[in-house]
Amino acid sequence: MSTRDRLLALSVAVAWGLNFIATGWAVEHFPPLLLVALRYALIAIPTLFLVPRPPIPFRWILAVGGGIGAMQFAFLYLGLAAGMPVGLASVVIQASAPFTVILAAVLLRERITRQQAIGIGVAVIALVVIAAYRAQVAALVPVLLTLGAALGWALGNVATRRAKAPNALHLTLWACVVPPVPLAALSFLVEGPDRIGDAVVTVFRPEATLAVIGLLYIVLVSTLFGYGVWSKLMARYPSSTVAPFSMLVPPVGVGAAWLVFGEVPDAVELTAAAIVVGGVLFASVTLPRRRGAVSAKEPRRDGMDHTLTRSPGSPPRTF
Repeated sequence: MSTRDRLLALSVAVAWGLNFIATGWAVEHFPPLLLVALRYALIAIPTLFLVPRPPIPFRWILAVGGGIGAMQFAFLYLGLAAGMPVGLASVVIQASAPFTVILAAVLLRERITRQQAIGIGVAVIALVVIAAYRAQVAALVPVLLTLGAALGWALGNVATRRAKAPNALHLTLWACVVPPVPLAALSFLVEGPDRIGDAVVTVFRPEATLAVIGLLYIVLVSTLFGYGVWSKLMARYPSSTVAPFSMLVPPVGVGAAWLVFGEVPDAVELTAAAIVVGGVLFASVTLPRRRGAVSAKEPRRDGMDHTLTRSPGSPPRTF
């Protein structure tokens, strides 16, 4: 993974960490299912008229939009509305990283290197420590809803990798077409027309200002920038290389929740968050080659061409 792409992945992690603050503001005003529908409707409408549809089977657009869009954020927003602390949500949803690696290994036959396994394992253990420590302040149902969001994210990641769209941003935008109608219908049935009408009618009142700012951040920064870059990286690299960067979201989310909502972390959380960062970096940084190792791009000195067509551990290109 190039340095530029590592920095892009890091910027997405920061944007998504701050996104939990924006979401916390938004769900205080908008019903959670309606919020998902609004989030994607604001992108879907111009997309239908201005963005060419990706030249891939429509089932992959449905899979990406259903996983990353509808499933992830319906469960996440329901969890936050049910009382999930913002900082804890930013931790628990990172179960998407091991979910993604496992699903990619099973469904796409991607190989996991020993270095990646160690780094991911260390980060996961640290995430478990944070979640277990903070789960004392959260009920079981919000935690389970957030885990459902993590699974939806993982399914969308694998679908993105499998789709191999030539333009990742176009795939991201067209995936936004999937959630609005089913989520709006579900919101009407579950949250009711009265609650929806009240949220819409009062949207321009001063007390709704932070909610509107949160919604705009979710649309412009988290969705357009974050998932646009993420989809591009997922299409370019194996899932096991990209997915671990999502584990950098918790330190940002926990720190931002501390500053904005007063969710004060203690030494255990801060130490575990630092371990998460270390595990992700170890999993993603290429270690120096051992002396005597043969480069995949250079012939050996015996005069015979031993150039590899692909490096060991890279995913098969048969799909």
